[in-house]
Amino acid sequence: MTTPLQVSARLRTPVTDADHVRGPRDAPVTVVEYGDFQCRFCGAAYPNLVELLRQRADTVRLVFRHFPIANVHPYAESAAEAAEAAGQRGRFWEMHDWLYEHQDQLDPVHLSLGVEQLGLPADEIGAEVARQAHGDRVRHDFVGGIRSGVNATPTLFINDVRHDGDHDLPSLLAAVDNAANP
Repeated sequence: MTTPLQVSARLRTPVTDADHVRGPRDAPVTVVEYGDFQCRFCGAAYPNLVELLRQRADTVRLVFRHFPIANVHPYAESAAEAAEAAGQRGRFWEMHDWLYEHQDQLDPVHLSLGVEQLGLPADEIGAEVARQAHGDRVRHDFVGGIRSGVNATPTLFINDVRHDGDHDLPSLLAAVDNAANP
């Protein structure tokens, strides 16, 4: 009897300067997250990823890519658009963090208040979200995720290989340490 060959999904869209990156550019380990701002599982993984970056500051860089599952999460696309609008103003990560820290407040009224809290122009960003000014960017991330085998959120790739383990901090630390010292 033979054992079936186990093949892990691989990241098909390489990380570029256009990606949203936290951490050192030359880090030995790159974690790519395909996430949905309204997904509660992404929300649960968020503090673990923040802590992973803190504990492995010289080892890890985190890349965030949009994968809004709009048929399940009605505010996910507008949240992604707001993050991109903030990103155009050099504030992507601040908006990213606000969205995950306020997942229950992603409706248009609360989203606008969040934009204001960050000191961003709410009217401008609201207009960009309404006309889907950053829709191409969000779709590009989503299509790259599909090509890489993403079918749920969050999906993480560690050094281009899909991480099929848990998203708790000990599992992420172990996966990153294994990737850093193969």
